[in-house]
Amino acid sequence: MGYLFIALMLAFTLYGQLAIKWQVTRAGPVPSDAVGMVQYVVSLLLSPWVLTGLAAAFLASICWMLALTRMELSRAYPFTALGLVLIIAASATLFAEPITFGKLAGAGMIVAGILVVALFN
Repeated sequence: MGYLFIALMLAFTLYGQLAIKWQVTRAGPVPSDAVGMVQYVVSLLLSPWVLTGLAAAFLASICWMLALTRMELSRAYPFTALGLVLIIAASATLFAEPITFGKLAGAGMIVAGILVVALFN
């Protein structure tokens, strides 16, 4: 059950990050003046998509707490790094962000590290 909560935490985190990135991209560049910056941020905070992204972060936190009731922190925490692997794939797919050698190598090391912790802990 702990792994299910970790998977849900990762799914909610992924959704939240992607929804917020999408809305920030749509909003355009941040104005350079203070009033414009405040208006920019307020308009983003009033966006239903940003609000769902923030709600997803809250739900991810709840799932994380539930995962920790069933698993040791040292066993559960490495799985949070899978979020980076998922974000690399999703941002390349949805936002045409490049997948560089460094990103691939880093993602590979993350997966290898998680396997070591999961299999030998």
